[in-house]
Amino acid sequence: MEDLLAATPEALQGARSLTLSQLFLSLSLPSAMEAPMCLIESNDGEELRINREALQILQRIRHPVVVVSIVGLYRTGKSYLMNRLAGKRTGFSLGCEMQANTKGIWMWCLPYPDRKDQTLVLLDTEGLGDVDKADKQNDSWIFALSVLLSSTLVYNSMGTIDQSAIDKLHYVTELTERIKAKASPGGSVDGGLEDSIEYLRFFPSFVWTLRDFTLQLKLNGKPITENEYLENALKLKKGDTPDVQLFNLPRKCIRFFFPTRKCLIFDRPTSRKNLHRLEQMEESELEPDFVEQANQFCNYIFWTSKEKTLPGGHVVTGHLLAKLAESYVETICSGKVPCMESSVLALAEMENTAAVEEAVSCYEKLIGQRLSLPTESIQELLGVHAECEKEALQVFMKRAFKDDELRFQIKLMKTLDDRKEEYCRRNEQESSKHCQALLASLSVELEEKVHSWVYSQPNGHKQFVEDLKDVEERYYREPKKGVMAEEALKQFLEGKDAISRAILQSDTALSEKEKQMEEARAQADATQREQEVQQQKQAELEQKKQDQQRSCQENIQQLMLKMKHVHEQILEEHKKMLESRLAVSISREQEALVNEGLQVEAGRMKEDVQDLREKSARVKEFSWTNTAMLLLIACRNYWPQIIEKGVGLFM
Repeated sequence: MEDLLAATPEALQGARSLTLSQLFLSLSLPSAMEAPMCLIESNDGEELRINREALQILQRIRHPVVVVSIVGLYRTGKSYLMNRLAGKRTGFSLGCEMQANTKGIWMWCLPYPDRKDQTLVLLDTEGLGDVDKADKQNDSWIFALSVLLSSTLVYNSMGTIDQSAIDKLHYVTELTERIKAKASPGGSVDGGLEDSIEYLRFFPSFVWTLRDFTLQLKLNGKPITENEYLENALKLKKGDTPDVQLFNLPRKCIRFFFPTRKCLIFDRPTSRKNLHRLEQMEESELEPDFVEQANQFCNYIFWTSKEKTLPGGHVVTGHLLAKLAESYVETICSGKVPCMESSVLALAEMENTAAVEEAVSCYEKLIGQRLSLPTESIQELLGVHAECEKEALQVFMKRAFKDDELRFQIKLMKTLDDRKEEYCRRNEQESSKHCQALLASLSVELEEKVHSWVYSQPNGHKQFVEDLKDVEERYYREPKKGVMAEEALKQFLEGKDAISRAILQSDTALSEKEKQMEEARAQADATQREQEVQQQKQAELEQKKQDQQRSCQENIQQLMLKMKHVHEQILEEHKKMLESRLAVSISREQEALVNEGLQVEAGRMKEDVQDLREKSARVKEFSWTNTAMLLLIACRNYWPQIIEKGVGLFM
């Protein structure tokens, strides 16, 4: 990434070149919007309003989104650049006439070029600084929303980066008034430039595009790159007077809020008299240098723009972006200041609830496809359950985030265990129903003989026992009886005990002693059957217990995999924040040596760096076992028998 940021347009163009024809081909997919649509309406004199139709389009996008937004003064050619990114001549309104065209924030969702399963969301904003606009606060909110929603923010301006251009970017100095990074324990929101380090976890990368640029890129007679030109323009003045503070403030804000910066320059695309028909002009009619620069711009954006993420590295889908946009606009319309941390936590609550529901739905769908009741054994059912639970858990892990107390994962565990128990009950019911019907069918002849008094004659009891044994043997030969086979047979034979005793007592061919021996034998058989049924039930309980241990282990393993990924993302965030703050701190300390007025600020920067280092060290020392133990304790509370083998779950 650093190499790309430092690369010249020529080097970047040499690394990869996307022609317009390739762009058209890559974007001509059925999921692409045919034209832009207003996402956030901004009618002068009225409050901001979400366009529900556009919101629904975003909500249907379940892929990660890369959000590129563009802001700048009106009539500076923002929409033309966005159309180039879309690979189209027309789409976003160019607004070449005196009155600004784009009102609010317009959205265009397209498949990302050369990136599978990603969506490019282009956000074109109304021009800032429109003299005809009654509500000047509206511009600040449009700028703030562009920052909040994007992963790459393009600021478009005309000419050079002089004091006038910096002054027109005063919206960046108002960001701490329009956006708060964290909520305080009391429920209020903290902010301010001194807390800018927290903003780095949320804010996009920054690209400054300079249109109709006419200067030679030289400094002190030596050639410089566009980025060096930008960094030179952002240098701070020494001193602590009000004028110096006013000069430095927007520059400090850009440097602090957007440590990832890039500058790109453009020649004039065509003569002034042809600007009004820019949409209709072929590339061959445009200035060759401009065409080359426009292609370099597209290449840079496509290569460097990343998926929109939330702190901790959770990737934002179109569905999540819709919720964020809705949340921010509702907060602004309520007269409050959007707090990024609060919005993310509220979003996590909704998403984690939905993640549980989606996972349970996935489980029900899978087990409905794979499980046929009744099963031959409880182990067969538990095996299918384990497969479906694993896949459902993966669905949950993919969508859930910031479930720090594991409330939602534990809820999912309990829900799936309840579903498993319900399927076990249904399995027993289906098996019992099938076995009872089977036994009734097999014993038809036996019942007819009983009702016809066939066994009420000498040696009738022996014949009855033989016929009953024949029913039992034929029953055992029948397949797919299910888990209640033994229990159903036991109940069937118990139902015949009274008939057997009656026939035995009336059998004149047997002596009293023989009758007593026969009764003892029958009792022994019944006892043995009862023992076999109890042994089967005990074995099933042990299998369920083992399945609960397996489930707990599966949850812990998937949790640790997810946490490892989150941990890596947090470390990367801290690394970037530390590098950004360290670079600023060093420069402030150097300036402080010759400028007494900056010493306090330099000292604070050094404190920020030390605090970040300590936080990074704590993140590196994070113990997976402690968090896994939290889940294990939850398992124990829900399934007390897991205590016996809890330690083994970490092996």
